[in-house]
Amino acid sequence: MSRFDPSPHPLSIWVVNPFDDVPGEGLPPLRFWTLCRVLAGRGHDVTWWTADWSHRRKAPRRPVPRLVEEEEGFGIRMVPVKPYRGNVSLSRLRSHRDFGRNLEREATAAVASGKLERPDIVLASLPPLEGPEAAARLARRLDAVLVVDLMDLWPETFERLLPGPEWLRRMLAPLLLGGMLRRRRVLLESADGISSATRAYAEAALRDLPAVARERPPYVCHLGAYLAEYPEPPRPDPLEVPSTAVDPRPLACVYAGSLEQGQDLDTVFSAARRLSAAGTAVDIHVAGTGKLESKLKADAATIPRPSRVVVHGLLPRGAYAKLLSECDVGLVAVKPESLVAVPYKACDYAAAGLALVNALPGELADLIDAHRAGLPYVAGDPQSLADVLTTLAADRRLLLELRQGARRLAEDAFDREQTYPRFAHWLESLAG
Repeated sequence: MSRFDPSPHPLSIWVVNPFDDVPGEGLPPLRFWTLCRVLAGRGHDVTWWTADWSHRRKAPRRPVPRLVEEEEGFGIRMVPVKPYRGNVSLSRLRSHRDFGRNLEREATAAVASGKLERPDIVLASLPPLEGPEAAARLARRLDAVLVVDLMDLWPETFERLLPGPEWLRRMLAPLLLGGMLRRRRVLLESADGISSATRAYAEAALRDLPAVARERPPYVCHLGAYLAEYPEPPRPDPLEVPSTAVDPRPLACVYAGSLEQGQDLDTVFSAARRLSAAGTAVDIHVAGTGKLESKLKADAATIPRPSRVVVHGLLPRGAYAKLLSECDVGLVAVKPESLVAVPYKACDYAAAGLALVNALPGELADLIDAHRAGLPYVAGDPQSLADVLTTLAADRRLLLELRQGARRLAEDAFDREQTYPRFAHWLESLAG
């Protein structure tokens, strides 16, 4: 049997994640929708436990119509939580507490009443802590396999938000975050399996575990992208002399993602001004939404030609894929202190065959280097970014070579049609 064939032993699998968009919310499948769809396609009885409050839209969720659940092949259960507006707020932490408590209560009642089968596997995302902690209690009570899926460095990501200089934050972090770190350690020690969206998250989270716990290797499945959404990038002309590889069109770049403080957007806008001052024509498209959207639209209107910045807001999926397909460069403009390792945007850029101009060190930088898929710049340094874009605008042969490398990166590491069936196969193996 191929590892991509349906499983010969159907399982009852619960997926616990309150953050990702569910079917009907407009965006394409992200990690957990994709995983649920793949598991259901392999013949398993899948239930996704999510929150009744949308993390992305900061709005109540409507129940998913039964017809949609039938089309997707899995069920969706919404756990009541308190609303919150800020990604960093006490109200968000209270909402996470609600999620854990209410998840445990509702899941227990559903099994006791016969509305749901006892799960064979419970996979829960971290963050938040409260979801997988409740999942751990349920797994023990219902004799299920517990898998914790690492989606972020939580709570380390809070350290950058503490007040004061870096030396003070380092002193305060163990005092303020130590309890959450201990809870994470206990949780991971109790897990039957650990999966992760990146190698970096897994290595950091497992570093403090006892040696016995570290002997169980985590399974890494990157967030990934659907390559079929994008045409293959153009190839360099083998007969073209490199020095003549000039294109009069402006270099087309895109930044896609949240418009929040953790992104390096000030650097992008400052670089655009420097490019215009130097007479270099670069079009920078910004697609996404967040608290900074209005400010960025106002800033974009003040940038003189020949370069320009266009802020599109949140695009429908078809328009988003079309925009990426029409660009040359994908900007991974993310501050390293955000502790993000391989964001969704990088997977989409690679799938679209865009040269990745990247500010993140570590895992993503290594992948880009290994596939010759892009160039680095220094976060917070507009001249560094302007220099890289000037190079790509002037050398279109290099640009095309990097775009081919980006597509190879997507094929090797980010292709969901390959990586998520393998993820599902690994989960099945944990249930024997």
